[in-house]
Amino acid sequence: MAPAGFFVDITPLRRFKEFRRLWFGLVFAQVGGQLGIVAASYQVYRLTHSSLDVGYVSLAQLFPAIIGSILGGSIADSMDRRKLLIITESSMALCTAGLAINAHSAHASLMLIFVLSAITAGIGGCDSSARTAMLMATIDREFFVQANTLRQLIVQVAIIVGPAIGGLLLAPIGVSGVFWLNAGAFVLTATAVATLRPSIPDGGGTRFGLSSVVEGFSFLRGRQALQACFVADLNAMIFGMPTSLFPALGLAYFHGGPEAVGFLFAAPGVGALIATVASGWTSRIRHPGRAVVLSIAIWGVAITLFGLIPLLWVALIFLAIAGAADVVSAVFRGTIVQLEAPDELRGRISAIQLGVVQSGPRLGNLEAGGVAQAISNQFSVVSGGIASIIGIAIIARSMPRLLSYEIARVNEEHHISETND
Repeated sequence: MAPAGFFVDITPLRRFKEFRRLWFGLVFAQVGGQLGIVAASYQVYRLTHSSLDVGYVSLAQLFPAIIGSILGGSIADSMDRRKLLIITESSMALCTAGLAINAHSAHASLMLIFVLSAITAGIGGCDSSARTAMLMATIDREFFVQANTLRQLIVQVAIIVGPAIGGLLLAPIGVSGVFWLNAGAFVLTATAVATLRPSIPDGGGTRFGLSSVVEGFSFLRGRQALQACFVADLNAMIFGMPTSLFPALGLAYFHGGPEAVGFLFAAPGVGALIATVASGWTSRIRHPGRAVVLSIAIWGVAITLFGLIPLLWVALIFLAIAGAADVVSAVFRGTIVQLEAPDELRGRISAIQLGVVQSGPRLGNLEAGGVAQAISNQFSVVSGGIASIIGIAIIARSMPRLLSYEIARVNEEHHISETND
């Protein structure tokens, strides 16, 4: 029998009705998004036989994702976040339908894959900003760790289910069919969100515009722990994210088929899901920054070992360990960010975080594809893992407030501030 507090704490799901309904609704969007990633990566590799070109898809999505997140954060702090989510989910469904139609064509356009993927990434950035702000606004501060863990649970279930379904269905229904499933998932999410009550930011919202965006970035000034969370995530993802290499590794290095590619995409999610389910201990951690540093170090070691192993099943184990470490890092990074952000700024601060979260893997895919093209896939993976270990050590030493950040002290200071107000 597992000890008390071993499994993920679902108190926010039991206690907060709006959180529960939104949480379940977002499962569809996350699974659909993963289906789209697998389909696009597989289609581009089959068209070009180049891991670098798969990385270019991520590059094409990079700036739209960042811009969409930043602008989306300001929009999310200016209007009903529920209405914004309905618009963005419906728009992504239309873009993904376009990808499905293109994939069904006898002469699929590579350029159209890049363009529609970029547009979807931009809309997705706006969607994610509103989604995070709305979700966290439905609960009390003392449940932020548990809520962030549950938020990661959605992502990790999707990372497992999406690639697994995508990899298994690529052969029987084709790339086009997988894209159609993606589009349908976005429609289901929009329908679920429409059943919720309006979500207006505290104070009625801040007017959308450049000054609103600038205010969000200005909030970061002097908050070293917040800054360190962003830098630490970029370090791990840029150097240690080998996703663009999965098609080449699955088909050539491990001598598998579409199923092997799907397993590689799914493996980090398997480890992350296990870590999330067994995350009862996370609510007892007082210093989340220390957990971030340790988790990213473990991530780097696991990615390095993954690159050194020629056996698929052993390599999948190390990818699962990396995924477990990554989700623990994400839970505590997200907790620090949400504890620091007041509700009236939550959309914009979440947007900055999401811009980092979305840009890191895309830059990492480009870096991994470029190094693989210049040297080899294996060297790209191993060197990236080692670089992420060195990077987090430098961050921990140069930004010490990350290590000293204490949840209880921050909540006490917030309570005193509210009392004085």
